[in-house]
Amino acid sequence: MVTTFFTSQLQKVVCAVFVLTAAFLYSQSRKDTIKEQTIVTVNVKKKNFKEILPAQVLSGEDLEKLNSQSVADAMRYFSGVQIKDYGGIGGLKTINIRSMGSQHVGVFYDGIQLGNAQNGVVDLGRYSLDDLEEISLYNGQKSEIFQPAKDFGSSGSIYLKSKTPVFKGNKKTNVVVRFKNSSIDLFNPSFRLEQKISENISASFSSEFLQSDGVYKYRYKKKYPDGEIAYDTIAKRFDSDIHAKRFETSLNGTIKNGSWNIGGYGYLSNRGIPAAIVNNRFDGRGQRQVDENYFVQGSFKKKIFPKLETQIKAKFAYDYTHYIDTVSSIKIQNQYIQKELYVSSSNLYSLTADWDISASVDFQYNNLYADLVNFSYPTRYTTLAAFATTYEWKRLKFLGSVLGTFVSENVEKNSKSPDRTEWTPAAFLNYQPFAGKDFTIRAFYKRIFRMPTFNDLYYTMIGNTSLKPEFTNQYNFGFTYQKRFKSEIFQRIYAKVDGYFNKVEDKIIAAPNGSMFRWTMLNLGVVEILGTDVNVQGDFKFGELKIRPLLNYTFQRARDFSDREESYFGHQIPYTPWHSGTFSLMSEYKDWGFNYSFVYVGERYDVNQNNIQYNYIQPWYTHDLSIQKKFNWQSHQFKASFEVNNVFNQYYDVVLNYPMPGRNFKLIVSFTL
Repeated sequence: MVTTFFTSQLQKVVCAVFVLTAAFLYSQSRKDTIKEQTIVTVNVKKKNFKEILPAQVLSGEDLEKLNSQSVADAMRYFSGVQIKDYGGIGGLKTINIRSMGSQHVGVFYDGIQLGNAQNGVVDLGRYSLDDLEEISLYNGQKSEIFQPAKDFGSSGSIYLKSKTPVFKGNKKTNVVVRFKNSSIDLFNPSFRLEQKISENISASFSSEFLQSDGVYKYRYKKKYPDGEIAYDTIAKRFDSDIHAKRFETSLNGTIKNGSWNIGGYGYLSNRGIPAAIVNNRFDGRGQRQVDENYFVQGSFKKKIFPKLETQIKAKFAYDYTHYIDTVSSIKIQNQYIQKELYVSSSNLYSLTADWDISASVDFQYNNLYADLVNFSYPTRYTTLAAFATTYEWKRLKFLGSVLGTFVSENVEKNSKSPDRTEWTPAAFLNYQPFAGKDFTIRAFYKRIFRMPTFNDLYYTMIGNTSLKPEFTNQYNFGFTYQKRFKSEIFQRIYAKVDGYFNKVEDKIIAAPNGSMFRWTMLNLGVVEILGTDVNVQGDFKFGELKIRPLLNYTFQRARDFSDREESYFGHQIPYTPWHSGTFSLMSEYKDWGFNYSFVYVGERYDVNQNNIQYNYIQPWYTHDLSIQKKFNWQSHQFKASFEVNNVFNQYYDVVLNYPMPGRNFKLIVSFTL
């Protein structure tokens, strides 16, 4: 084993040296044309006042400072969200906005939604931050009405914007090489190349390799209902290994009064599926998942006339999943293939300088194949039509929209779900009561629904073709205040507060059934969610030292009112804490950066719906630290970062019996040519 260990480490070192040497030789060959690149820091910020609803945004270097490996890690620093993490680097990571369920969250990559018709869940752990320029979160929907009909169809939305090539001066090529290593045996090199083809066309290509054995220590502690300790031991996690490769390419161009882009994405992984730690069993369960995810997408936008703009978007996606269980009494090897075709046409017309109207039509085709006995082989055809308008009168802004959704399905076997036709409205208001003051109040109402997924309807032995769609009514009232000061020390304060009430009818809850891959659908008739989100941040400057504190707090009371006869009537729904929050402190001094972050999730109850002591889950919290240093070397930039995550070695579960890593360390080195 010692020989194997050193051989593995030697392979990693040789690979890293090869990548860095190649980058060095390349930089030497081009040092006569490459100048120092200026990196502009962009804050966690709100959009400008032209937007009716401010977004929570992370962009620029801030994404690199928050000790985040994936999009899911970065999303922890937004208010009003709950992250479900099933452990380690390879574990499933999903997001829930304001307790309405992961399936109500639309995740958009460069303006086109990421789909999963099989279970409706997007694994945010698959999306690296290395090639992202910005992450933004909207409650309700974006204020922009010049968008596909799909963008109107979610209760909350996450937009992932990939980096667009920017070239300084006469520079025609940008290269970034990055290497990450951590104490959880992480080996994670990545490479990004940007090329200027002409004045109007640029291209980019990036690749990333991620490998980890996923082994980390955790504490397993269990009490009987009477308080007596059943187990209390330190063990190791063995079933969270991962080998993954990501490839991404894009071609971007501009034309007169317009722009276009084409992008391709590929993700291949082979990972262990973390099992629940129950009955004092700590070994791996032999469950694995192999994924191949590909998509090609493109968009075209042009102003045809002075008052008319149009855009077309299209996407084709192919997803292959192979689920393997070689340890359970029943050996399983299931394969799933999803195909998706999506086309959208959107048009915006400006009636006056203050009044715009839009119309969008989308069509989406989804198909699922599985080598299961008596599988239905469903195909879904979805057409969406959205009509929207925005109007501005003095300091009052209004947005109204209506979305029509038409769903038809065919199956090769068994019965099918009935066709659906639904019209859902939304209305948004924003008012600035004081001229010249950056204080705004806002309110919105939105009704939306989601179709049951293919797993909900057709999964063998579980699906229910008569399952009803899930409807959500959202009510929100809030305000935003921002003020800049002339003081040399205290430069800016920003505060955003929202109170909201959501009512979900026929709520469908999906929970793992003995495995992270297999799910059981739980239906709750009525869930009412009352909550508050608070976001406060400031900017301070002491000479060359810049400090930016950021505080997020969320209160949620999400209760089940489905059946008065049930013992859990009026209880908090599973995995929703009453209190949660984050605090981050980012600081810069010359070429140094120091960052501290704290994440807190309060008490909650597990998937068993009764709020009793046996189902109680204790609060968890983590402290993370990082330090960065920039170096300029022969007109190139070299950056090193050292991170300590979970500084105080807290043992905790985000999801019960799926333990998270204790204290761990990470080293990140990047070289910009």
